[in-house]
Amino acid sequence: MNKTIYLALVLPFLCVKASSQRLEVVNDVIDCGQIEYRSPVTAEFEVRNKSNRRIRISEVKTSCGCTAVEFPRGEIASDGNFAVRVTYDAMQMGSFDKLVDVYTSSEKKPLELRLKGKVVREIRDFSGDYPLTVGSLSVDKDELEFDDVNIGDRPMQKIHVRNSTSSPVQPVVMHLPDYMTADVSPSKIAPGHSGVITVTLNSKRLKDYGLTQTTVYLGTFPGDKVSPEKEIGISAVLLPKFGNLTTSELARAPRIKLSTTELDLGKFSGKKKLKGEIVISNEGYSTLEINNMQMFTNGLEVSLNKSKIEPGEEAKLKITVVAKELNTARRPRVLIITNDPSHPKVIVKVTAKL
Repeated sequence: MNKTIYLALVLPFLCVKASSQRLEVVNDVIDCGQIEYRSPVTAEFEVRNKSNRRIRISEVKTSCGCTAVEFPRGEIASDGNFAVRVTYDAMQMGSFDKLVDVYTSSEKKPLELRLKGKVVREIRDFSGDYPLTVGSLSVDKDELEFDDVNIGDRPMQKIHVRNSTSSPVQPVVMHLPDYMTADVSPSKIAPGHSGVITVTLNSKRLKDYGLTQTTVYLGTFPGDKVSPEKEIGISAVLLPKFGNLTTSELARAPRIKLSTTELDLGKFSGKKKLKGEIVISNEGYSTLEINNMQMFTNGLEVSLNKSKIEPGEEAKLKITVVAKELNTARRPRVLIITNDPSHPKVIVKVTAKL
């Protein structure tokens, strides 16, 4: 059975991607997701002739004979819309990534289209739950944490999403920073069906060691509006690099120790703030440096009496929790970045009850 994926034309071509001077396309990459073996899949690319004259498609080249293409054979009017239909035969198991180059009579550079997906014996949906709602979509998580990231790493995390609406959706992750990319598979999700969003972090683009936080938004179509109910929080912790230390240097390194990494401040009982203290000691053989100290959430205030701790000495970390901001805080924590090769990152969990 032939499976067709339609990407609807977004008025008036919002978030259009231009791949050549004469043609522009709503989405130049379509991910078909899982495709059953021997069930051909067809994707329809919506294209516009943005030139001020009529054009003709002179040639279409595909990356293999397993891909067939349908396109207009006659002239295409100026500002006219048309479709390029690409069909993959699905006769080979595994992932596929096919390219289609569309040439026009007036341009040497082609419009590049890309069709990808995975051919499987049996389509399997995500077996877990979708306990959260982001916008109008059901998801298994609404926050991502990239912990213990080293320079050069490209870690990935997935968000499973289910279309709980009565209409097809084309999920899109909006306001992505330059150090992240997001791929949605399949590109279009039918009502009652599910997909997966793969978020990849490029650690080389992070500017500072320690915590970097951002907020992205999950829309249901390109050009969707940003709103608080569509938020997904993302955090990344970039660690200092100690890979080049010699055995002697490691033996002389500082060593951090905290009196506790789980600070329970009890109940507010009418108080506006609760305060606690943690003792940080250096059990190593050189100066311990607290290079960075950050809070994962609002509602916390911290102060440290000194950031350089000599061997055998101590420092006092004071932590304050603010009652009025605790309501919106997600898992209050304090991040400490140090020059201890064994513990470059320490997290203090803070608990307080309203």
